[in-house]
Amino acid sequence: MTAINFGEILVYFALIVAITPLMGGYMKRVFGGEKTLLDPVLRPIEGGLYRVCGIDAGRDQSWVEWTIVMLVVNGASLVILYCMQRLQRILPFNANHFGAVSPDSSWNTAVSFTTNTNWQGYSGESTMSHFTQMAGLALHNFLSAATGIAIAVAVIRGIAREKAKGIGNFWFDCTRAILWILLPVSVVAALYFVSRGVVQNFKADVAVQTLEGKAQKIPQGPVASQEAIKEFGTNGGGFFNANSAHPYENPTPGTNFVQMILIFAIGAGLTSTLGKMTGSVRHGWAVFAAMAILFWAGVVVCDVSERRGNPIHQKAGVEASAGNMEGKEVRFGIGDSTLFATVTTDASCGAVNGMHDSFTPLGGLVPLANIATGEVIFGGVGAGLYGMFVFIVLSVFIAGLMVGRTPEYLGKKIEAHEVKLAMLSVLVLTLFILGLSAISSVIKPGLSSLANHGPHGFSEILYAFTSGAGNNGSAFAGLNANTLWYNVSLGVDMFFGRFFMLIPILGIAGSLAAKRKVPASAGTFPVTGPLFAFLLVGVVVIVGALTFFPAFSLGPIVEHLTMKAGTLF
Repeated sequence: MTAINFGEILVYFALIVAITPLMGGYMKRVFGGEKTLLDPVLRPIEGGLYRVCGIDAGRDQSWVEWTIVMLVVNGASLVILYCMQRLQRILPFNANHFGAVSPDSSWNTAVSFTTNTNWQGYSGESTMSHFTQMAGLALHNFLSAATGIAIAVAVIRGIAREKAKGIGNFWFDCTRAILWILLPVSVVAALYFVSRGVVQNFKADVAVQTLEGKAQKIPQGPVASQEAIKEFGTNGGGFFNANSAHPYENPTPGTNFVQMILIFAIGAGLTSTLGKMTGSVRHGWAVFAAMAILFWAGVVVCDVSERRGNPIHQKAGVEASAGNMEGKEVRFGIGDSTLFATVTTDASCGAVNGMHDSFTPLGGLVPLANIATGEVIFGGVGAGLYGMFVFIVLSVFIAGLMVGRTPEYLGKKIEAHEVKLAMLSVLVLTLFILGLSAISSVIKPGLSSLANHGPHGFSEILYAFTSGAGNNGSAFAGLNANTLWYNVSLGVDMFFGRFFMLIPILGIAGSLAAKRKVPASAGTFPVTGPLFAFLLVGVVVIVGALTFFPAFSLGPIVEHLTMKAGTLF
């Protein structure tokens, strides 16, 4: 790692630290119904939406009712997006006259954008009309992100409340997440991107002649508006197949840096919201510290691995090469590519400015491992916090066993019911990731579209299902996933990885909300200091290692060892 790149990471991280309490305090006010600067403009809009839709946003909902409403809303949006793709040929704003998307790809994409995964088995600029991109994909970027934020806030309320029957109101939380948080920042970010050269229009592809005298079509469309929400909402789906490596999406190092800030802003801010809403600011910073430790470990390993490059390319007695530049944009280089890869997989974003499939084995292991943790390292909008909440429950449970007392978390007793639900949430991800990866590794439809075989081919399959269940959406793109098998199986993977994982978490929130708080005693494990932060890191790493290390050993780890021995796949 060069001094310049290390300095950039320090500046980036310092800005995230500075933004965290600002975002956290703002979100506390928004979801607490407190006064904000945007109230004069947004409160009338909010009230009008409730009246038109006949919603009583002030009524407290039990965790079961809250969950049902959330599932119904997201299920309806999934159906709408599916139909929109199937009817694309006759819908407006189809400047390139694209036809209907196939049924299996429509299913995959509808699930993908509903679950905030934004996995794309298709090439966006040659498949989706401007209408589908805007009214379908970009709209779901807002709804899926707002759903994640709403879940995180509901979980925080469950922790903070005492002897309560409800955890809030889904309509209130989701509406406020869109109007007060996602829309304002996305508008400002989109204007910035347009000023730096990101495209925003409704034109058809432009035909040009290259310097070689050949004809080429340059795609156009409403890119900047989708770029802003895809990063800030940690969605990740690109207007173009090359995603944030495309110069129309990410033209300069400046836009690249701003995109990385947007990816972490809400996930980091929610740790502060947790501390402020529960009355334990130090606990919020302890959770932030645990996430920060994991972030720094990942970015250092990834950067060092890519700078060392492939030893096969280095001749004996010759100074080490410039590192592994395969699959990376020259305008970003190794430093910005590895930082972006770490950030986007720490969060459930999935946007990429380089091809992860071209990383070295250990460099590619970092984004894969980041997703496999449940993307709790700051994580996606809401997803990182409520995913880390599972590990917090397990951590205080383990700490309670050490001292022989009933585990406590911020004054609430953690009992068998909460621990069982936490483990169920962890096992859901494991079942679908490892189960579907194993099936795809031995059946013909799973192997037929691999670009590489051996351990790297297995890594491509494992990454796909890990990315799907982890709601990330990035890929080892050597695998052609736009097939009937992968469109269907990854759709199932994304659906259950999102909704079956969070239902137990909301159940824990409802259980904690109903409990009374007990005063701390000599046997209470403090959750506000370095000891808790390191215990939390240890639990995340150990659970991840026990679950996925055997699979990693068959993929990137054995590939690294064979590469050192002179064999490539």
